[in-house]
Amino acid sequence: MTNVVFVMTDNQGAWSLGCYGNPDIRTPNIDGIAADGMRFKDAYCVNSVCSPSRATFFTGLLPSQHGVHCYLGGEKPDAQVGPKAYNTIREFTNLPQVMVDAGYRCGLAGKWHLGDSLNPVDGFDYWFTKPKGHTSTFFGDDAIWQGKIYQESGYFTDKITEHALNFIRQNKEDPFFLFVGYNGPYGLGWHMVETHRNRHTEYYSDKELPSFPREPVHPWLKVNLDIINNPVSIRGYAAAASGVDDGVGEILDELHRLGLDENTLVIFTADQGLCGGHHGMWGMGDHSWPLHTFEEALHIPLILRHKGQIPPGSIFDGRTCNYDFLPSLLDYLGLGDRLADRSQLPGNSYASALLGGPVGNYDQIFHEFENARLVRNNRWKYTWRHPDGPDELYDMVADPGERQNAAGDERLAGVIQDLRKEINSFFGRYADPEFDLWRGGRSKAGTMSRQ
Repeated sequence: MTNVVFVMTDNQGAWSLGCYGNPDIRTPNIDGIAADGMRFKDAYCVNSVCSPSRATFFTGLLPSQHGVHCYLGGEKPDAQVGPKAYNTIREFTNLPQVMVDAGYRCGLAGKWHLGDSLNPVDGFDYWFTKPKGHTSTFFGDDAIWQGKIYQESGYFTDKITEHALNFIRQNKEDPFFLFVGYNGPYGLGWHMVETHRNRHTEYYSDKELPSFPREPVHPWLKVNLDIINNPVSIRGYAAAASGVDDGVGEILDELHRLGLDENTLVIFTADQGLCGGHHGMWGMGDHSWPLHTFEEALHIPLILRHKGQIPPGSIFDGRTCNYDFLPSLLDYLGLGDRLADRSQLPGNSYASALLGGPVGNYDQIFHEFENARLVRNNRWKYTWRHPDGPDELYDMVADPGERQNAAGDERLAGVIQDLRKEINSFFGRYADPEFDLWRGGRSKAGTMSRQ
């Protein structure tokens, strides 16, 4: 059985990594996973905030199927901690459940943000996490260990790595699944206007970091106004990203030291992206009104390494969304038969491509965030906001920077009509009426929509 180390960062766009072309931020260990494995050129998140995207990674379902439409934190009662806390994905076939049923030892080190944080999800027998999803500080943040909440005085990113290493050492003789949910780079909160303290602080202290655009603030941006174009915040985000990379390097070194390289699939991704000044935005879709869908908030890193199996330095050229992840991973591990009803899963498996086979037809992805639904293909990117707009249409060949909204161009009315049909067909097939917000359904989490 192949071990799995699944690393997920918090709020990290593909644009922020060297292996995706960033010249400013030091990420040599993550770049090394790409050099030794397969990098997905066009991977996207189905929703641009934490909880919905994470629920999709673990269930293969859309927000309008699993019901988590926004980040947990605003809902009443509190799903995360307290007497009425609940796990938002337990009712569905989910990744940790499948892995433990298949004989894996399962561990979590880091952020969960899917509810009932004090109690390990079915399958996990190692559980170090955060009570809440957000990061209020990288030093002195709250943590959960052995069923109790305490204040972690050290650098939280390093503490996550420490627990990841402990789990690997404890289970080196058994097949294991380890989910490493890093708290960084994050890029949000009051601490972003203070100097970020880690071993990279000094290196970035005088760097201009032009990969963070300095543009006029977008009129839709409603928060993070003290962060955007702020050199302290920009350098802090870079330092936090490099801090995560340090932890990834330690995990890779430990796998090598224990002789587990060739029997371990390493996955690196992020729950969603982040605009770091791009388009005059800072943050994800929930930080603007209307909820924005700019590429940098949706385009995420996805890299997989399995030495001796996945061809080194390979590129997946298709366009994929994180609802493709669960069936792909389970197929790759030979566990695909544990998905009883694939007809309910919107994703396609790219498992064969990981082994050098054909990519197949990977062109179009869909995205949803409350009142906004999106379809993206090789030519067009269309965001449809229910019920009254404003809508956006971009020609991603002629205008990859999303500068000219063509939604009002009468010559493209037929294009919009076709793309609306695609959206209606996709969500009409998969959305559960209970959780379909466009048709009066509900959300398990609080919502951002101000209709």
